[in-house]
Amino acid sequence: MTQKSGADFFDRLQLITEKCLSCRKRKIRVKKEKQKKKNVIADWIEAFLWAAGMVLLINQYLFQAYQIPSGSMIDTLLIGDHIFVNKIIYGPELLPGFGKLPSPIKPKRNDVIIFENPSYISRGTVFDIAQRVIYMLTLTLVDIDRDEQGQPRAHFLIKRAVGMGGDRFIQERGNMLFRPAGESRWIDENEFRVQRGMTHNISRLMDESAYPALEAAGRAAGYRDIGLPIPPPLQSLAAPISRIEYPDFIAHEKARLEILRSAYPHESRYSVLLARHSLGYYVPESRVFPLGDSRDNSRDGRYFGPVKGSRILGRGAIIYWPGEFRNKRFEAFQRFGPIR
Repeated sequence: MTQKSGADFFDRLQLITEKCLSCRKRKIRVKKEKQKKKNVIADWIEAFLWAAGMVLLINQYLFQAYQIPSGSMIDTLLIGDHIFVNKIIYGPELLPGFGKLPSPIKPKRNDVIIFENPSYISRGTVFDIAQRVIYMLTLTLVDIDRDEQGQPRAHFLIKRAVGMGGDRFIQERGNMLFRPAGESRWIDENEFRVQRGMTHNISRLMDESAYPALEAAGRAAGYRDIGLPIPPPLQSLAAPISRIEYPDFIAHEKARLEILRSAYPHESRYSVLLARHSLGYYVPESRVFPLGDSRDNSRDGRYFGPVKGSRILGRGAIIYWPGEFRNKRFEAFQRFGPIR
């Protein structure tokens, strides 16, 4: 009785196994027949759409490719560097330009962040979405958002998160003075960086000796604005400014506003504008003050103010293809790797 039951069990097991294998073979045969009937062009389109969808998903929610357009982050990042931006760390957007998922991780001081340019003038929602989708699909090779001269418009900026909520900043002849929340004195940037263990370089393109000419040019501009002749000594001092390649526009504007305020003390707007330079910048809570590592060649928080956390899209992760790799392979090879 026991032997017969065992034999029946194995017979049923064999029958089930044969049915499963037959069913599997039938499915494979049907799939092959469908593929034979399938149009080659449709097959290519399906493969392309699948690949494009994967690229979009990775770029939108995980890591986005980005190309450095300017020299504002020299020496950390160079023009033409191709980098990956970690988009999940601060919470990715649900759709390009819309909604943002929450994240327990917030930008920290010294992070290299990418964010929407507060000065950017949109061409419309449809165009913005199309531009971002094409930019992501082509891995930064195609950017349809260009100005009248054919240059890419700065929709996104990449800078270093230097100031956090509660911090104050003052710039004197291109040098930044910091007063972090809780501090009672102004700290020179170099001292501040040593205290915080920051090892990145701050690049300066202007020499300290160029500032007298630059400030004289700013005062001369103030005289022109109020319609008065420029005093000859001032004009002579300002003459060398034409030979300065990267002028500090903030120092120039401060000198110009000082003349305008002296000429029109009853005009409160000049006092208000000048106060920004004399009193410095304040970073409200939940905002970040971004600065470029190349201070004399960067339009950053000194021009448009602190940036909302909701506008920060991600953190620079790695350089996967240095911009000068073709010409300087050995030096460029050393720059592969994490962004610090």
